[in-house]
Amino acid sequence: MRDANPDLIILGSGSTAFAAALRATGHGARVMMFEKSVLGGTCINWGCIPSKTMIHAAQFVHEARLGAAIGLGTEAGVVDYERLCAHRDQVVQRLRKERYLDVLQNAPGLELVKGTARFLDSHTVEADDRRYQADRFLVAVGGFPRIPAIAGLDRCDYLTSRSAMLMKRMPQSLVVIGGGVIAVELGQMFHRLGCRVTLLEHGPRILPTVESEPAAALHDILGGEGIKIVTDVAFCSVDRVGDLTEDNAAMKHRRHEYTCERLLLAVGTSPASEGIGLEKAGVTMDRKGFILTDPLMRTSASGIWAAGDVTGGMMIATVGAREGIVAVDNMFDEGCNCKMDYLAAPMTVFTDPEVAVVGHTEESARQTGFDIIVNIMPVSAIPKAHVTGHTAGVVKMIAEQATGRLLGVHLACHRGAELINEAALALSRRMTVDELAATPHIYPSIGEGLKLCAQGFKRDLSRLSCCAE
Repeated sequence: MRDANPDLIILGSGSTAFAAALRATGHGARVMMFEKSVLGGTCINWGCIPSKTMIHAAQFVHEARLGAAIGLGTEAGVVDYERLCAHRDQVVQRLRKERYLDVLQNAPGLELVKGTARFLDSHTVEADDRRYQADRFLVAVGGFPRIPAIAGLDRCDYLTSRSAMLMKRMPQSLVVIGGGVIAVELGQMFHRLGCRVTLLEHGPRILPTVESEPAAALHDILGGEGIKIVTDVAFCSVDRVGDLTEDNAAMKHRRHEYTCERLLLAVGTSPASEGIGLEKAGVTMDRKGFILTDPLMRTSASGIWAAGDVTGGMMIATVGAREGIVAVDNMFDEGCNCKMDYLAAPMTVFTDPEVAVVGHTEESARQTGFDIIVNIMPVSAIPKAHVTGHTAGVVKMIAEQATGRLLGVHLACHRGAELINEAALALSRRMTVDELAATPHIYPSIGEGLKLCAQGFKRDLSRLSCCAE
């Protein structure tokens, strides 16, 4: 491929970059992809796959306790953390090989170059003293865990979401600074594996970007499991005291100290946009370094697109992959004018119960101009929830008042990641809550919760018998 300029140069090799690269080869393009680190990016190596493998394993421990409570005599024993980590690494290695290495080797027109590509101008990048030119570029370099400015942090052996997935020994106690997605996912995981966990959140509640009802439900569930959650925290300083970390925080003008074996920082993601010459290429970024794009994923520089975490949008693998595909379709399909539809993209927080969302929130629906109606149903209204013993949580639906068109679904529910897929399909097909309420569902099933919540707009669920339509 190096005998001629590629049709597209991609910076990065994660899920966003790979989805874009494969789409481009489908257009008949010759693609060159640059990666400075491990093939596959964050999701496969340090994010989605290793963390969800560990979260799923931690659920086995919790389910064993639930089984013991109903007489099954299956109380969980001591966790073999070293063996669990080996299993995690095997999963990562297998999927990295099958989904990235093997795909790369069998994708005609796709070449991987190891090294950091830096823009010299809007048509040229340089890597290892060699220059490469193209008419089209996609910046899909992703991001990395944000490190907040906390006094004394340089003296502490702190963890991030990345290094936490590389630990080989389970700490006895953990303080998590943050209350967002990563904080609650990893906090619950470590707690279930036997670690004493405290979450310190700067804001008034955990999951601040999620609707208040599912966030509150998760707060109660985590607290019920024994996780200490402290909100409205102003971080003052941290220090290393022997083998422990001491966290000094202020709440309502009073100082508190929290001592732990390990400290985990989970306060968001910073873009990996620094040092790759974006300024020389004329690419505009916001004050945090995220690349600004239009709905077609174009940057301010002609011929340069961007997608994934580096753009600061919905930082989930499926959305990044879709952004990459939209960018490529606009590059190679003249007149495509393809745009990202973020409202149709579902998102899940992989706690137990899972918190999942798709579509409008109440606020965004009203700001868009909809006159809305809302129904909120406890998960305990789902018969299957009593079968499984997972009755905690809530399902919330937002619909247009005049037409009944479904606008948004927000839930905290066991197997919520599966439910939200159906909700996303219903939104994309512009279904009404009446149509969803009339759709037959398996009984008993957790998925029936969507049907029941839709029925709840017009009917009293407490007066419905089992299997009632």
